Amino acid sequence: MPDLAPIPQSFHTIAQDGTAIHGTLWRGGGEGAPVVTLHCATAVHSRYYARFAAWLAVQGFDVLTYDYRGIGGSRAGPLRGFAADWIDWARLDAEAVMTYAESRFPGRRYYAVGHSIGGVCVTLAPASHRLTRIITVGAQFAYWRDYAPEQRWQMLLRWHLFMPMLTEVLGYFPGKRLGWLEDVPKGVVRNWARMGPRLESALRRGRHGTLSLEPRAIAPQIAGISAPVLAVSCTDDPFATVAATERLLTYLAGAERHHLRLDPSLVGVPEIGHFAFFHARFQPSLWPLVPAFLTDDRLPGDGLGSLTRFY
Repeated sequence: MPDLAPIPQSFHTIAQDGTAIHGTLWRGGGEGAPVVTLHCATAVHSRYYARFAAWLAVQGFDVLTYDYRGIGGSRAGPLRGFAADWIDWARLDAEAVMTYAESRFPGRRYYAVGHSIGGVCVTLAPASHRLTRIITVGAQFAYWRDYAPEQRWQMLLRWHLFMPMLTEVLGYFPGKRLGWLEDVPKGVVRNWARMGPRLESALRRGRHGTLSLEPRAIAPQIAGISAPVLAVSCTDDPFATVAATERLLTYLAGAERHHLRLDPSLVGVPEIGHFAFFHARFQPSLWPLVPAFLTDDRLPGDGLGSLTRFY
């Protein structure tokens, strides 16, 4: 952990359907400090982001990380027969944590950092309309034609054929046993495997009455976000290609949007990929981009890659 990092505190909140969502809080700021909620990638335990969250707290933020239902600390039992999908993670879990942050720290500035599908979950939660700024890292929604061309067919077979077939047999995806991060609920796997060029193609109507999100409501929900967005991707990330990143940015029609395309050679490393932005080795080079944008409205220059405004 960074020097003088605060001691992490456990918290839990209850989603609107009664599901308990568990997370960790790092208190780094004083009275009135800005609050950051950090939204995980699919199948990633929130502890993966612990060093980054602790470092943000040292910079003066109060930071909350959490696990989606069925993952890590929010997993309540066996996943066979457990109903959860990306809409649940967004409209229930991400919403619950951002609302909890507002109630525990009222009158603050509220920011969000979303990694991979976490960037999508942020945008689908109603509380996103009250955010001050948003940063996404490798955020996209797994449309296979957007994968990097040199890896596209291998990824298609792995994520859109093997993963859903095994999930149909077992009732969930056994990621831990395969060394593919965490186990994943069946509904999430179905979302991933069936994704098309529009979010609406795989995110079907939810099961929670007034909490459901009709497919036709997805675009207006995301377009209603007014917080400026910095989308960070890497040239060696086979998931978050330019096409994939900008496919999500297209939905954010009501926000000022910038896309930072990191180049590992300019960062001085051989690779960054889809996950390594949150590794501690990037504390000196990449992590400072986050507080600079969130609190100071400073966009990075071209020293680490290319920066474009998305229209």
